[in-house]
Amino acid sequence: MVNLLLIESPGKSKKLSQILGSGWIVRASMGHVRELANDGEDSLGFDLLDQRIECRYEPRDARGKKVLADLRQAVKQADAVYIATDPDREGETIGWHLQQELRLKNPHRVVYSEITPQVVRAAIAHPRTLDQSLIAAGRARDCLDKLVGYKGSKHVVWRLNIGAKSMGRVQSATLHLLCTREKEIQAFKSQDYWSIWVEYEQGFKAFYRAKLNATPGTNSAAVTEQPDDAAEGKESQESDKVTHQAEADRLVAIARSTPHQVVTVEGKVAHQSPPPPFITSSLQQAAGAKLRFSPDKTMKVAQALYEAGHITYMRTDSVTLAEPFCAAVRQYLEQHDPTNVPSKTTRHRAVKGAQEAHEAIRPTNVNQLPAQLQASADETKLYELIWNRAVASQCCPVRLRKTRVVTQSGSVQWEATGQVVEFPGYTRYWNNLSADTQLPVLQHGQPLTLKQADSEKKQTQPPPRYTEPKLVQLMERKGIGRPSTYAPTIKTLKEREYVQVEKGKLQPTSLGLALDGALEKLLPELIQPEFTAQMETALDAIAQGKQDWQGYLTDWHRTYFAPALEKAGQLLKSNAIQSGNSTVTRCDKPAAARTPSSTQSKPQATVTKTACPKCGEAMSKVPSKSKKLKANHFLKCGAAGCGAVMFWNPQGKRYEVPYAQRIPDPEAFTDVPCPVCGALLERYRYTKEGKEKVMLRCSLLENRRGKCKEVAYFEGHDGFWSPKFGTLKIESLVK
Repeated sequence: MVNLLLIESPGKSKKLSQILGSGWIVRASMGHVRELANDGEDSLGFDLLDQRIECRYEPRDARGKKVLADLRQAVKQADAVYIATDPDREGETIGWHLQQELRLKNPHRVVYSEITPQVVRAAIAHPRTLDQSLIAAGRARDCLDKLVGYKGSKHVVWRLNIGAKSMGRVQSATLHLLCTREKEIQAFKSQDYWSIWVEYEQGFKAFYRAKLNATPGTNSAAVTEQPDDAAEGKESQESDKVTHQAEADRLVAIARSTPHQVVTVEGKVAHQSPPPPFITSSLQQAAGAKLRFSPDKTMKVAQALYEAGHITYMRTDSVTLAEPFCAAVRQYLEQHDPTNVPSKTTRHRAVKGAQEAHEAIRPTNVNQLPAQLQASADETKLYELIWNRAVASQCCPVRLRKTRVVTQSGSVQWEATGQVVEFPGYTRYWNNLSADTQLPVLQHGQPLTLKQADSEKKQTQPPPRYTEPKLVQLMERKGIGRPSTYAPTIKTLKEREYVQVEKGKLQPTSLGLALDGALEKLLPELIQPEFTAQMETALDAIAQGKQDWQGYLTDWHRTYFAPALEKAGQLLKSNAIQSGNSTVTRCDKPAAARTPSSTQSKPQATVTKTACPKCGEAMSKVPSKSKKLKANHFLKCGAAGCGAVMFWNPQGKRYEVPYAQRIPDPEAFTDVPCPVCGALLERYRYTKEGKEKVMLRCSLLENRRGKCKEVAYFEGHDGFWSPKFGTLKIESLVK
């Protein structure tokens, strides 16, 4: 009997084949194989009817067609088919697409959150059917995102004529958060203030307090737990703000001229509980702060660790850990750190609104220490973070001795706080405390000898721009998107040039500010975080089987989106929309949009005889001064809803579409997997020294620019060879 296991990523194939053994065929869909067609009204690929939606799906591209053809052949060889796509809504939806495209009658759906023999075999032994509610939520998200993205871009964004390419349901709400913060920074007016302090011969420093809290111990939290994206180091303490130089001088004079004594000495022991294990957002925050990884890089490295069987699934909002893992950590601590074993297993509370579909992110085997991991440097670093955090979450609380001393000189009071770790607890694995600040032993009424008293002039600072990890934290708190959307949303904002990274912080560009300013007037509700969060809540209800997805989407379009688009169109037609520092002119006027950096009109485009490769309309020659182009212009289609572009290739002496948009030649694919990611190798023909040559490379463009950039097999006498991966002795590869 032959069983077929369908998965998403080819990187898992080898590991799963080893686990399942003979009698099993493991094949990968390479992620999504189908998508909504680009046809119909506004190229949506679906029709909105009365309480019903008719979707039209098609293979994503030529590679998708080939993958499906290969999978059909594999299905013919199998007696039973198991769908093991990723354990989330997106994975469930991909499984449904496979079922539909491969015409599978009764496929077995198996779900596992770690690729280990015990868990995978248990999942195979207890299959279920595809979850129609999760599929409905996935299809609803696809339709909703395309509806907002395509209609909003075509009927609003493109008509602005400011160079913006798109808008999106999650994308635009996230951009609005960044632009709102940028406006706060621009409007901020700095003010001078003074921090006043005294230093004593007894060996400690105290700060001026205008008013002390009456409740004992309230002010003793001088050093607190740091968030996952906290910068290294500790902020300096300071006094209550004094806003006038004269008052600062008066307080310093009192400190220097009057005797000091201790008026209050407080001490208490505090316990701080361990942090929860990682979820997607907290992993991205910690990796950004400690490893300087972007959210996108964090997820790619985590994906590699998951596929290798080292960690559990990395897209999750659950802080729950499996009982066997908690028991394994407890056993590990009993052997290696017996004083750090709590009396009972630690439980952590999930964040509000968490779906908790599966476990937190953790190592699959606690006994596989980071130093023993055979992986790349980045994978080892991220695994160490995950291992440390998971183990720390099951340790004892840290015990702190906190002290507070209040001194007085004349009528002025001064405060000093200290903190000493008496028992490190979980901080042996995850230290989120600032350094110890120890105060000397002092008595009530004890006189003190002043060593120095002074003031320091400072200025109030504007709110900081968000780092990428901090933005992820904010998106999670506001309910914008879900774990699988955080990283790609930020990546899209950067690719669209709506934001840029300056000194590690995300800063909206003039284009991003102009687009957000326009959308704030044209589609004000759609970009509000609360509005987007309501849509996410509706998708959650669909996933739980509490709401019909087609009824929700048709109602949302009829009652909100269609009227909102119509109103935006009327505003665009009636008058110009002021956006930030720029004026966005309506599209039926010949004047080009003015940007903050230029008020001159753009050079006019001229119509050419070149036909658009997408729709067949004549393309226009658009002048450009971009240094990235091989010519001083490019071609762009002016047909409504098309927007295709072509660039001049001086070597081939012809216009070509962007490389990423070219349709791959199915004949170029080989049957040989990429040694890094597992995708098929493709033949690439090129000219060198006047000779036509062939090389083999990874067929995935995004991987060729990243982890597979060193995958290159050159044609030789004995087949193909690679400087890094050796020789492929397969003569039939060249056609």
